[in-house]
Amino acid sequence: MLVKLFGAAVQGIDATIVTIEVNCSRGIKFYLVGLPDSAVKESHERIVSALQVNGYKFPTRQIVVNMAPADIRKEGASYDLPLAIGILAANETISSEHLTDYLIIGELSLDGSLQPIKGALPIAIAARQQGFKGIILPQQNASEAAVVNNLDVYGVERITEVIDFLNGNCSLQPTIVNTREEFYKHQSTFPFDFAEVKGQENVKRALEVAAAGGHNVLLIGAPGSGKSMMAKRLPSILPPLSLGESLETTKIHSVAGKLKKGSSLIATRPFRSPHHTISQVAMVGGGATPQPGEISLAHNGVLFLDELPEFSRSVLEVLRQPLEDHRITISRAKYSLEYPANFQLIASMNPCPCGYYNHPTRNCVCSPGQVQRYLNKISGPLLDRIDIQVEIVPIPFEEISKSTPGESSASIRERVVRARQIQSQRFANEHGIYSNAQMTSKLLHLYAQPDAAGLELLRNAMNRLNLSARAYDRILKVSRTIADLEGSNEIRPEHLAEAISYRNLDRENWAG
Repeated sequence: MLVKLFGAAVQGIDATIVTIEVNCSRGIKFYLVGLPDSAVKESHERIVSALQVNGYKFPTRQIVVNMAPADIRKEGASYDLPLAIGILAANETISSEHLTDYLIIGELSLDGSLQPIKGALPIAIAARQQGFKGIILPQQNASEAAVVNNLDVYGVERITEVIDFLNGNCSLQPTIVNTREEFYKHQSTFPFDFAEVKGQENVKRALEVAAAGGHNVLLIGAPGSGKSMMAKRLPSILPPLSLGESLETTKIHSVAGKLKKGSSLIATRPFRSPHHTISQVAMVGGGATPQPGEISLAHNGVLFLDELPEFSRSVLEVLRQPLEDHRITISRAKYSLEYPANFQLIASMNPCPCGYYNHPTRNCVCSPGQVQRYLNKISGPLLDRIDIQVEIVPIPFEEISKSTPGESSASIRERVVRARQIQSQRFANEHGIYSNAQMTSKLLHLYAQPDAAGLELLRNAMNRLNLSARAYDRILKVSRTIADLEGSNEIRPEHLAEAISYRNLDRENWAG
C-alpha cells in the first residue's frame, strides 16, 4: 500500500514542506531515499525500538520511503515520527484517511516518547501557508508553534497518542496561546536596570543617545570601571520590539534551538555576548549543518563584544559587511543561505595592554608605541562604523557609597521611544532607513545640516582636536539624534559639541 504524509525541512530561517511517500510490498528490505543524512538513516533503529516497546510490530515487508523534493538535504532526527506513522499507515495499522490534513514532525526516543525539535515556529508558519489543517509535534514545542494563528497545534508526548488520534480512538486538545497577551506581558521585564548604576552620568547619556539613534558604541576604560555592567543594561532602554520584529527574532532562535522550554514569542530585544575566542563560522553562521551565527542571534537586539582587541582580526573584519547591509549571505559549495543581522554593536576595551592609560589614580606602564599598537588591533574600516566612542573613568568612593538610586531605565526609555518616533516619521518614505545611524550622505544633507555657528564650531574642533576626516559624518549623525532627544528640528552648536565629545579615538594624539 502506498501512503503520503508531510514533514518539513528548515533552510535558513524558513521551512520547506517535505512529502514523505511510503510503500509496502513483498520482500524484507528497508530503503530510504531522497537525500537523507546519517541522522535520518539512523531513524530505522529508533522507529523499530519505539514500535516494539509500545506493542506494535515493525512490518516484515519491503518498505520504500521517498522524501521529496530530493534535491533538498534532509537533516536531523525530526523525521522519526512522520516516518514511523507512514510505515504503520502503509502497513494498514493506522488509518490513512486524515494523514494529509496534518504536518507531522518529531524525534523519537527508544521508548516511543518524543524529544523537542529545532525550528518549530518556521515549520508551523509553512504549514499554515500550505493550507494544512494542523500540525502534530512534540509537547515541548507546542507553545512555540501555537504562536501561529489559524492552525491547530497538537502537542504530544508519545507516539501512541498520535496513533490513537489518527485511528479516531481519542481526541487531542489543540494548544492555544494568546499571542498578543503573552507578547505584551513580558515586554518590560529586564534583569538589569540603570537605576542600579552609581555615577557615570556621561556614559549613561552616551548610551541613551546610542539607543535613540541606533548608533554603534565603543566603551574605553580601565578594568572594573563598569563597561560590561553598562552594556548589559542597554536593552532595557531600547524601544520595545514590534510584533513583527518579535516573530522574526523568535524564528532565528527557534532554528538555532535557543528557545527556552515552553516559551512562545521572544518579547525583549536579545543581548548576545560571545567570548573573544569565537570562530568566524560561530560569529556569522554556517557550518556543516547550517546554523545562525551570533550576529543573527543578536538580530533586532545588541551584540556585545567585550575586550574587543582580543578578538581575532579575521572575526572582527567579517562584521563590516553585516554592519552595513544588516544581513549576512553564507555561500558554500552545497548551499547558499541568507540570515538577517540587524544588530546594534556595543564593544568595550581597555585603553592599553596594562589597562591604566589615562587612569586618574594609577600609573600606566605602557610606552606610547605599545598603546598605539594595542589600538591598531581594531582596523580603521571597523572603527569607521562605530559612531560613539566614549571613555569611562572609574568613579570615586563618594559616588559608589551613595544610597540614592540613579534614573530608572523606564524613564530613559520613554525619551528614547519619543526620539525614535520622530525618526520613523522622518524616514517614512526611505526604504530600509529606520534610524539616524543608517542615514546616507544624501540624507545627511537633507536632515543634519548645521547652521553657520555650528559649522564654525565643527571646523575649530576638527582642527584643534586633530579629528580624522571620517569623524565628520559620524558627528552629524549623532548630533541629529541629540537634537531629536530634545525635540529640536535644528541642529544647534550645543548638540554638535556633545557629539564631538563622543569621538575619543578619532583624536590623532589620543595615544600620544
